[in-house]
Amino acid sequence: MSVVVFDMDGTLTDTEADWDVVRRGLAKEDGRPWPDDATTSMMGMSTQEWAVYLHDVVGLRGTPDDAARRTIDGMLAVYRRGLNVLPGAVEAVRRVAGRWTIGLASSSPRVLIDAAVEELGLTDVFATTMSTEELNGAGKPAPDVYLEVCRRLGADPERSVAVEDAPNGIRAAHAAGMVVIAVPPHFHPPGPDVLALADAVIDDLDALSVELVAGLLGQRD
Repeated sequence: MSVVVFDMDGTLTDTEADWDVVRRGLAKEDGRPWPDDATTSMMGMSTQEWAVYLHDVVGLRGTPDDAARRTIDGMLAVYRRGLNVLPGAVEAVRRVAGRWTIGLASSSPRVLIDAAVEELGLTDVFATTMSTEELNGAGKPAPDVYLEVCRRLGADPERSVAVEDAPNGIRAAHAAGMVVIAVPPHFHPPGPDVLALADAVIDDLDALSVELVAGLLGQRD
């Protein structure tokens, strides 16, 4: 059985920059400088991983749990002001769902996944959604979240497709053995070496057609 699994932040929602703004704001609030590589280092990390990073590397006050709570509260405030949805995202998911079972594999915490999926109006479309925080802290580029979504859906990862934007997400889906469709974002896009891991690179979600997905899966036959 084949399924299509979407990433969320940066793929369906234009929120990667929001994460960065919230985290930098917390560092400023605590009087801590922002490390040069902090933004890219945390992309794809699970909640447990980036909370420890914010505490140990950035130096936020309190505990890693405090860092997680403050960050998630900040992101929920962003969501309440209006979730930024990438052009064509909802249409692309519904288009592909007309042919294949759909899943979601995200590094966002569960509370933000549920809020975003509801805001997108896709609660009835995703057969399962999963956060890396539900996997004992194994964030992307570990393949665990993609493998688990495929397992839950009874699908063969090597006969399934992942739609990703960020370097660590592309690495995770590739490591899971999936067909990878990359949609490079404007915020810290992957380099050529990472894009080389993808089976297809498209400019936007309007280009995510049933024909493209079917053709890529056909190459695995």
